[in-house]
Amino acid sequence: MPESDFDERAWRERIAEYRAEKDEFLAEHPQSPIPPGERDAFDGLDYYAPDPDYRVVGRIQVPSEREEIELATTAGPDRTYERAATIGFTLADEHHVLEAYAAPAQEGLFVPFTDPTNGEATYERGRYLELDVEAFETGDDVIVDFNTAYSPFCAYDDGFACVVPPAENRVSVPVEAGERTRE
Repeated sequence: MPESDFDERAWRERIAEYRAEKDEFLAEHPQSPIPPGERDAFDGLDYYAPDPDYRVVGRIQVPSEREEIELATTAGPDRTYERAATIGFTLADEHHVLEAYAAPAQEGLFVPFTDPTNGEATYERGRYLELDVEAFETGDDVIVDFNTAYSPFCAYDDGFACVVPPAENRVSVPVEAGERTRE
């Protein structure tokens, strides 16, 4: 969607719906990472207030040859992904580039990242983004909305093995958007 068509009110409603659905999943779903004995007391995640400044346009660069890569996890074996693209964008007046990955049986692009908020206001090992793109090529634009950044399941239960964002996926400025840790 071109940025000139950006409807902030509708966007804020989508963010609120996304967060409500996530909270409901964590509170009620059998596959929730919230331990069963803690679900009754769970009253939702903490989030930064939605901020359109953390919704940026990224430019996709597809590698000449897509390659499989092993990403480390918090526990257990590495996970295999395909390095599908890099995404360049500007945030807080600085240019950043993040690797985006594709996985079997997963739609869109997976972007694990770290930033200076980790260990302070957000999960210490980093957060994830999922970009809803089906087909893409070099030069395509994609919306990178950090307001949808989320913590992996291992943030709630050490029994889960979660992908550790690779060192190259570090955003050098604080990303004060998306999910936060409880205060």
